[in-house]
Amino acid sequence: MYIAQEESFGPVMVISKFKNGDVDGVLRRANATEYGLASGVFTKDISKALYISEKLEAGTVFINTYNKTDVAAPFGGFKLSGFGKDLGKLFSPSLISHLRVLINEKNT
Repeated sequence: MYIAQEESFGPVMVISKFKNGDVDGVLRRANATEYGLASGVFTKDISKALYISEKLEAGTVFINTYNKTDVAAPFGGFKLSGFGKDLGKLFSPSLISHLRVLINEKNT
């Protein structure tokens, strides 16, 4: 699906079906892209959400929320979304890699 593999900027959300319990299959699909700026996980199982957030190749993972962030916090993506991470021209992914996980506790 083209829209799920491009880095779209705008009010776009891709929702796709998966077999119950096939978390690793979902992770393979989610990571099968050249980009990795942000992702979102919606679930009642916080342990599963944390497992998924560790495996996703994205700079920010939102859990049970989306796009609620502190603009003062460092951010950046992975893969082709990682250019210019934290506005530092000397940034090297081989030296530093960070992941932000934001959790909306009201929905867990």
